[in-house]
Amino acid sequence: MPIERRPLREQIREELMLRLDRGDFAAGTDINEAALAGELGVSRTPLREALITLAGEGVLESNQGRGFRFAPVSRKEFRELCAIVAALEALALESSDPAYLRRIAPELLALAQDFSADVAERQDIERHDDEWHDLLLSGCANERLLDLITSVKAGMRRYAHLMTGESTPMERAAEEHCRVAERLIDGDLEGAAAALRDNWINGMERMMSRIP
Repeated sequence: MPIERRPLREQIREELMLRLDRGDFAAGTDINEAALAGELGVSRTPLREALITLAGEGVLESNQGRGFRFAPVSRKEFRELCAIVAALEALALESSDPAYLRRIAPELLALAQDFSADVAERQDIERHDDEWHDLLLSGCANERLLDLITSVKAGMRRYAHLMTGESTPMERAAEEHCRVAERLIDGDLEGAAAALRDNWINGMERMMSRIP
């Protein structure tokens, strides 16, 4: 793991999230801190700081005072997380400058249309969706709200390994992103927020069958 000029705990957190995305850690897996610190070539202190951060984000949970483990997954929790993110992103959108949103709306529409495949690889979908959602919320000045969205989304990352592989084609609905952009072009912020919530809820339903 390359060492960069930023807090080591942040690098460790990102490394663990990458491994979680790859499916290296199964839900409910206990973490051997000594072994993991040795594998990463770091001391226990920054590792524990990273683990505490991930526990705060819901990625890990305390194992009855015996350390940490990756939190189990459930359909109930995934529904709750998706509902929270849908509401928070809609709030961030509604808090943005309407004039700014109308300026970026054509770019949002172009991004959605450029990647219009109904089925694509998971990594491609996630990368494109992240780019699209980042642009959509780029006009929100409420940094605490954006931090909260990022934190809740981190808790959803452990569901990524439930996909059947990084190269497995997945369903997606590009028209849902187009609908949000089209509402913004029309100046219909309320309609865009409603379409954004629908995008999250529909995405949740497409994922449910993969959760035990």
